[in-house]
Amino acid sequence: MATKQVTVKDIAKRLQLHYTTVSKALRDHPDISSATKDRVLSAAQELDYHPNSIAKNLKRQATSTIGVIVPSIRNDFFSAVISGVEEVAYGREFNTVVCQSNESAEREAIHVDTLISNQIAGVLACAAQSTTSGSHFKALQRQGIPVVFFDRICEDVEAGRVVVDDDVGAQNAVKHLVQAGHSRIAHIAGPKNTSIGRERYRGYLTALETCGIAVDHDLVVYGGLEENDGAAAFRQLLHRGRMPEAIFAVNDPVAIGAYTEIKRHGLTIPDNIALVGFGNNTLSSYLDPPLTTVRQSPYEIGRAAAGMLLRRIENPTQNTKSEVQVIETELVLRQSV
Repeated sequence: MATKQVTVKDIAKRLQLHYTTVSKALRDHPDISSATKDRVLSAAQELDYHPNSIAKNLKRQATSTIGVIVPSIRNDFFSAVISGVEEVAYGREFNTVVCQSNESAEREAIHVDTLISNQIAGVLACAAQSTTSGSHFKALQRQGIPVVFFDRICEDVEAGRVVVDDDVGAQNAVKHLVQAGHSRIAHIAGPKNTSIGRERYRGYLTALETCGIAVDHDLVVYGGLEENDGAAAFRQLLHRGRMPEAIFAVNDPVAIGAYTEIKRHGLTIPDNIALVGFGNNTLSSYLDPPLTTVRQSPYEIGRAAAGMLLRRIENPTQNTKSEVQVIETELVLRQSV
């Protein structure tokens, strides 16, 4: 049977003090003597007292908890983002609650409803790849809860956003392949409805145009953002009958899926096919040969997103709703090209 949570009144009863005196002592109020504060703190420790944050938040009409909605916790990109978020939140005395959408718009909406019910102070979100409408995020805003997107955004929601320069990062990746002597460059693209999918595809097209290479749409395969999507996309390229010289993948998991499938077909990287990813996931440097990719600094993305959200929470009257921060990318050269 669960024990009852100790309250301020329990401490007051133990010390034969008024509960308002105990409450002030716990808040280090200047009206309370040091001796009384010491007695209260000692009793609180003996009774294993923990402040009721829900009650406290109701009194001040605010919470000290922010929600973070990510597509996948096991993806080391999102793990690094969460680490950056928590570092900033902890330094500002905010707690974090992490929710995983598993790339499901429906599950994402359920998480939003839960966060609203728990009077969350603000929400950081990376949209699921199946999300086509930001209506559930607008519900947060209608409740006065600020939203900041990172990495993948909802275009139909006016909110702060922290993104990497996906377009330029993709351009640099494709130009590197051209400089290595390749002209038949395939692109394993992400979902068309995702912001990163659109931006990285745009960068791919721009780089080819800049380098004077005609776009061959048979070399573009759309899919998801996981390893199995990369493997399926490479099989699709083979079935089209026109083997590419090189592949630029929308992210590292997709590139790793293609990498595995390329080797399964008896082909070598980079001799038969060069390969470039996007993200600089931890595994990419341990492949043989290691994967050339685009670094996007997820820890810094998390720090920047948390900082933007906390500014919104602490200064709600400031007009920063559409604030945008762009994190620069860097091409990481390895042996897959």
